[in-house]
This record gives sequence, C-alpha cells and structure tokens, in this order.
Amino acid sequence: MLIDSHCHLDRIDLKPFQNDFSCFMDQARNSQIKHQLCVAIDLESYPAMRELVSAYPDISLSVGVHPNVTDGKDPTIDELLALADDKKVIAIGETGLDYYRSEGGLAWQHQRFRRHIQAAKTCQKPLIIHTREARSDTLRILREEGADQVGGIIHCFTEDWAFARQALDLNFYISFSGIVTFKNALAIQETAQKIPADRFLIETDSPYLAPVPHRGKPNYPTYVRYVAEYIAQLRDTSFAQIAGQSADNFCRLFNQAV
Repeated sequence: MLIDSHCHLDRIDLKPFQNDFSCFMDQARNSQIKHQLCVAIDLESYPAMRELVSAYPDISLSVGVHPNVTDGKDPTIDELLALADDKKVIAIGETGLDYYRSEGGLAWQHQRFRRHIQAAKTCQKPLIIHTREARSDTLRILREEGADQVGGIIHCFTEDWAFARQALDLNFYISFSGIVTFKNALAIQETAQKIPADRFLIETDSPYLAPVPHRGKPNYPTYVRYVAEYIAQLRDTSFAQIAGQSADNFCRLFNQAV
C-alpha cells in the first residue's frame, strides 16, 4: 500500500489517460496507490480542485495559499477556517516561506505564514510546510506561533539532518519527494537514512519533480513507488517496509483510516 502525501491532482497532465480523471484514478489504484493528499496552492483554483476530487474517498485535501502566490487572494484566518470546515480537508497549507523566487520586502510572506499557523491551531489540523532558502525564519516562526501544537509535514524536504532534527522537535514529519533520488542530493539522502522510522512520509509533488528514472518529465502519483524503493535502498530494508511504514505514519498524523 502506497500513500502519496503531497500532490497537485488538478495540475497533472491527463492526456495519457484520455483526458479522463477517472482513468487516471483507475491506474493509480491498480498501482497500489491507496490514498492521495491533493494540496492547494491558492484560493482561486480551489473550488475546481474540490469538485474534481469530490467523488473519490481515497483523495483528501488541504486548503492554503503557497508562499510564491502573489497575484491571487491573500486568505484571512476566517476564510481558511471556513474552507477547512469540510471532512475532506485534513490539513492547512501548503504554506511557509520561499526566498528563492521572491524579491524585496517579505513581511507579507511572514504574515501569511503566521495566519496559516493560527488557522491550523484553531481547527486542529496539521500544517503542510513549504520552505526554500528560508530555513532559519521558517523554524523561528513555527516556534513563535506554537506550531508544535498541531505539527504537520515539512514537505518536499530539501534541507539537512540538522534542520530535520529541529523540525522533529517541533512535532513535524519529514516528507521525501523524488529529489531524494537525484545524484547530488547527498544531504537529503543522509536525512532519509537517519530519520526515525515513525516520522517520515513519501510524496511526489506531482506534476513536478519526477524521480529518477523519470527526472525532467511530468510526474504522477504512481511514481511515489520510486521514492519508496530508493529510500528502502538507503535504509537497507524492503520496499514493503517503507511503503507500509510511511502509510502508517500518514494515518497517524492525520488520524485517518485509509
């Protein structure tokens, strides 16, 4: 059983599936994908995303606005809480900080991040954190806002073991994407080896960041298998062990039975 803990199903290319989402889902299920968490990045596309997955009990949702989104609505806490009042929504995010693509004063990013954390604490749903070239501020704001009260996921992990240890102390899980399979991802691979068995997840972030052997091509949730297989090699264990443990961890974090 495999769980893709982070994907953007409204953005994948459905041409290989006759432009039919149900055909995609049939293949996912036939590939042992038991559950998928479809993650929001803005408010404008959320209603269509919610409608796309509405008929599928094996897809959950998050609500939030990505730190790189600048041309859409900036959510209030009340707006996030209204959307999160939905049994299909199990997380707040993705949210966080991204200094790689942003320029100028970034106080707005910090404020948006803090609002997401406050909303998560109010509705008691875990956070999905995006952080890029902002490690110190990400950890500082998580501490200042008491994010450990709800915990969540450092998604698409691209930091090192020192960062991971601090995130673990803040009640967060570490989620590995296809980047862990890249040849130069040595710090990420070290973290995948050292992470406690009960605190890691696997993801695709599809349609982005396809793992080896599909690097540079469109990514799909079915490719989460390659992430699990690679981590199994790093940890000198079986694919079944990694798939099962990551699924157990997902269900524990989100209090889900899948």
